[in-house]
Amino acid sequence: MDNLSQGKPDSADEQNQDPEEIKKEFKGLMSRVRSFLTEMVNIRKETDIEATKEAIIKDISFKGHTIWILVCSIFIASVGLNANSTAVVIGAMLISPLMGPILGIGLSFATNDIDTLKRSLLNGAIMVVYSVLTAFLFFEFFPIINNSSELLARTSPDIRDVLIAFFGGLALVIARAKRGTVATVIFGVAIATALMPPLCTVGFGIAIRNWDYATGALYLFTINAIFIALATFLVLKILRFPMVRYIKSSRRRLLGQVASLVAILIMIPAGITFYNVFQESRYKGQANEFISNTIEVYQFKKSGIFLDDLTDIDYNPKGLSTIELVCVGNEEIPGNVIATWETQMGQYSRLTNTELKIVQGGLDDSEQKFNYVNELYEAKKAEIQNKDQRIRLLEEEIAALSKNSKLAIPFDEISAEAKANYQELNGLVFSYSIRTDFKKLDTIPVFELQWDKGIRKKQMDEKSANIRKWLQLRLKDSTVRVRSY
Repeated sequence: MDNLSQGKPDSADEQNQDPEEIKKEFKGLMSRVRSFLTEMVNIRKETDIEATKEAIIKDISFKGHTIWILVCSIFIASVGLNANSTAVVIGAMLISPLMGPILGIGLSFATNDIDTLKRSLLNGAIMVVYSVLTAFLFFEFFPIINNSSELLARTSPDIRDVLIAFFGGLALVIARAKRGTVATVIFGVAIATALMPPLCTVGFGIAIRNWDYATGALYLFTINAIFIALATFLVLKILRFPMVRYIKSSRRRLLGQVASLVAILIMIPAGITFYNVFQESRYKGQANEFISNTIEVYQFKKSGIFLDDLTDIDYNPKGLSTIELVCVGNEEIPGNVIATWETQMGQYSRLTNTELKIVQGGLDDSEQKFNYVNELYEAKKAEIQNKDQRIRLLEEEIAALSKNSKLAIPFDEISAEAKANYQELNGLVFSYSIRTDFKKLDTIPVFELQWDKGIRKKQMDEKSANIRKWLQLRLKDSTVRVRSY
């Protein structure tokens, strides 16, 4: 009873607790939570400003050992790109010293250090020249050159390259600023931002005289470099790195204004690039959504096939964009279905100024279909990145189409022409005969001729010989054989 009587006042006290005290306790709890979260994300506490500046400035210079390391890494990367070996390219990235001048540019803008900016720009130019020259010499004189997917993937940047460069730059600078630099982060950023493959591809484009490849890869490298420098600038500003002080205040103000102007000029193309690439990415996203909602769900009644890997989406921000789809097989998509697709395409806000092209084959054009698919595949395989299995499937389809186009015999036409020219011919049988000499297999077209019973043996042999010559000319195949009975 005593315990119960003692517990009641406590419960009443809790129920009658002052609201102000509850509010004060809640504020204290939120303050502790905020302090905890702030401490978790705060990077200023463990930042070593002097060591960070010293490390970045030390890595800017390209001379002596650094130049030779750069040349070796570029050579290894070129071999890996040529052989389409991702592992070799990653190994080259790990030993590459390309980040130094780019971080130096970001540091110079953040701290108003004009001397560091000059050194960074000069060494950055040296870095690009040595890299491109090494790659050019390799691809110019190496006897085996392949347009590998690893190479050609670096010729057309998109929104993902911009994001990788920016956030990779953030991770790299944050790791550099921490006491006891996180080496694994630096290695990971070196792989992710992929500064080296675009420079190798520039050399490759120059070596094969393909300026589209060279300019596209140089554009990708420029995007990566600008956004890494931009990330460096932002992080160092957030960490409040001190500005470089000059003896003359007028000189300090002038250099500060010049540095700010250059930073703005660099950020403008970076912003434009990001916007353009972002718009293209959104366009292609809607285009792929439109394709998945239309042709990919279309049910072919016969043997039609939609070749997804040969889809061509050409984005033109200033003019007419195009979506080209490829279908093969013994079926044509009706015109009213295509018209419905075009109407549906207009419902997508970014596809309003787009032309829909459907490339398809009919019933009797297997050879033309093969030629088109073969040419289109060769032209588009540069855009099929890291899809070895799909490439093999396409090659098998092309080989099958090629074989079928060569083996196709217009039997109805042949039989009608043979009967019109040889009245004594009562029947015609066609088949393929497989022959081997135990070294190779040959597929031979064989025609069996059935003659009137009253025809003489000599006359039948002469007519059969004439038919064999006619069939060889008609079918453009010297292996055609004829049997008579």
